[in-house]
Amino acid sequence: MIAFGTYDAARHPRVAVLIAGLRAHGIKVTELNRPLGFSTAERVRLLQQPWRLPVLVLRLLRCWAGLVGDSVRQRRAEGRPGAVLVGYLGHFDVVLARLLYPRSVVVLDHLVFAGDTATDRGAAGLRVRLLTGLDRLAVACADLVVTDTEEHRQMLPVPDKGVVVLVGAPDAWRVPGSSSVATGEAPALSVVFFGLYTPLQGAPVIAEAVRDAVTAGAALRVTMVGAGQELPRAREILAGTPGVTWHDWVEPDLLPGLVADHQVCLGIFSDTPKGLRVVPNKVYQGLAAGCVVVTSDTPPQRRAVGENVELVPAADSRALADALVTLCEPAELAAARVRAARGRDRIRPQVVAEPLVAALHRRGAL
Repeated sequence: MIAFGTYDAARHPRVAVLIAGLRAHGIKVTELNRPLGFSTAERVRLLQQPWRLPVLVLRLLRCWAGLVGDSVRQRRAEGRPGAVLVGYLGHFDVVLARLLYPRSVVVLDHLVFAGDTATDRGAAGLRVRLLTGLDRLAVACADLVVTDTEEHRQMLPVPDKGVVVLVGAPDAWRVPGSSSVATGEAPALSVVFFGLYTPLQGAPVIAEAVRDAVTAGAALRVTMVGAGQELPRAREILAGTPGVTWHDWVEPDLLPGLVADHQVCLGIFSDTPKGLRVVPNKVYQGLAAGCVVVTSDTPPQRRAVGENVELVPAADSRALADALVTLCEPAELAAARVRAARGRDRIRPQVVAEPLVAALHRRGAL
């Protein structure tokens, strides 16, 4: 099997989880990967601002030239692969994969719908229609489409082409936290949020909840990581609130350790259409890092991890504040940690990849 594309597993670990899960099932996976070098936010910005597209096209063509050469060498050494997995954000790469491997089962990891993501970030009109057309082209080029939730599978033009595979978390996130966190001796409840501050994440809801919890007397040590369109609003809400530390960026290899040094990891809290359809990476990563995870009570999150996380109503800052105040109680925190620990093995790569392995077997691709 080939893992193919311009993906960046360090920035976007979803494809790394799939590859590790496939290998854990005894499947040989050869990676043909030429990372494009753009973050998710940069790719979306390029697609929303057409005058920037030449930058994307030139870099994409350079990566594709390398992939074509890699493909020729791989075919000579190993023959035609039974299946080709196109990594996350592979809307363009899947077209090349279809051309290079017309007789293989092409699998598209369609974690993000371009049109849906652009809408969530405020785009409208022609740009959204063009991006929705790109989604349809990408899906049409694939034989099997991997989505992260049933809600996303139902968005496919042909849902039967889809298979739901939870995002999970790489084993690199299973790191021990600090001794004070592990023993519950921290003087304040340590809380971390990391993300791109997009509308679906609900950063203003988080900020209001932290402010109100501290006002109510909760002792919190809060770390906010990332940058994006709702960061200014979150900073405005939390201005003057003690115990809050801001980081615009943390290197991907350092992020698991930073998260593991906190007792609570925050998920997403908006009630936008996209926010109600996803289970974000940070929910799985927070669980893997040994944190108690607090996130919004939505159907996909309840199905995926509902027994192992603390759920609060979407877009309800008061409920989130109450949850943080409750977790300041040692007994409540200890019980939540037990629930979280029970879910860690369910999000390992080998486990989350099982539906994909079964689907590939059904198609005779292995």
